[in-house]
Amino acid sequence: MQPQRLALAALALLAAGGVVSSCSRQRGDQLRLGAGIALTGNAGLLGQDARTGLDLAQGHYADRAPGLELQLEDTGSDEAGATVAFRRLINAKPVAILGPSLSQQGFAVMPMADRAGIPVIGVSTTAEGIPQIGPFVARVASPVTVVAPLSLAKAVQLHPGIQRVAVFFAQDDAFCTSETQIFQRAIRAKGLELVAVQRTSVSDTDFHIPITNVLRSRPQLVVISALVSDGGNLVRQLRELGYSGPIVAGNGLNTPNIYPVCQRHCDGLMITQAYNPKLDNASNRTLLAGFRRGRAADAVPPQVTAQAFTAYQVVHEALATLKGSLPQGTTLTSLPLPELRQRLLKTLLAGTYQTPLGQLRFTPEGDVLQRDFSVARVQMNPDGRSGRFVQLP
Repeated sequence: MQPQRLALAALALLAAGGVVSSCSRQRGDQLRLGAGIALTGNAGLLGQDARTGLDLAQGHYADRAPGLELQLEDTGSDEAGATVAFRRLINAKPVAILGPSLSQQGFAVMPMADRAGIPVIGVSTTAEGIPQIGPFVARVASPVTVVAPLSLAKAVQLHPGIQRVAVFFAQDDAFCTSETQIFQRAIRAKGLELVAVQRTSVSDTDFHIPITNVLRSRPQLVVISALVSDGGNLVRQLRELGYSGPIVAGNGLNTPNIYPVCQRHCDGLMITQAYNPKLDNASNRTLLAGFRRGRAADAVPPQVTAQAFTAYQVVHEALATLKGSLPQGTTLTSLPLPELRQRLLKTLLAGTYQTPLGQLRFTPEGDVLQRDFSVARVQMNPDGRSGRFVQLP
């Protein structure tokens, strides 16, 4: 069995039954926070990164008021799974919901939470149009319009002779189709020649024919918008078929979980990072300390882990701010749930947060405003199955 299939099989066993919940009953002095993320399917590797961030945040804030009990549901990697998970979460009457993992799922299920009047905070939903779904929708993941052009610009800076660019994108995923449009606009804006645009699918594993066709156009740069399994296989097969030029990958490959998929061929891959582990603030120090417990002393959390931690943090801090604004003798749990959700959303969007992603604010529409980004290059270790993201100057 191929390495990526082994990993996905392990995830399926981990999330057997489709529901993972850290609590079975909500105590009277606590609020329920829902989370719907992909623990199985082709996005399960990203979802596991998010689960780690949620677990670390929950552990850190466990003894801090207000208390939050986290109910975690597996959305799988498609709209149907996300719909089932979000129905469960909505019926559990949470104060807010974090997730889902994919923009494709977000367009399907975020309207459900919005209609129910529940704030829903996207953890890794970066496609255009997510905040516009409805007034109760926000996200901590910076939009692809901001992120995608940065890695392209870095590739051109490092390889000034580039003129011919080929693009691959998964046509059946909303995020990938959104991201590739941004990449393609940025390519043309730089006066580069777009020599090939190749559609793929998130379920594809064999790319030999499309790669062979694209390589006939002699690209000097390849740009990929895909998810972990299909994108990792695409990178590996590009190298195996002789492409030796730079590769820019989109946010769907922004996880160490690509290493066992593309293996040594991941080396040199360039990706924009919304998370910089060198950031020195209290929140990031907390994340790093928790993540490194039981791991190497220099272990670095994946970006989605930092985003999930951040999503939990901003909800908790907004609730704490709201709690402090209530009249004496009034508690959060004494407010009618619809009123509490509305006031939480208003407080959350008005706040400024020091997070593992740096300082964050929100637009009135719910989109995140993040100040700092970097571009990283994958550096694989000699074993060809492990590596790290190295921030480029």
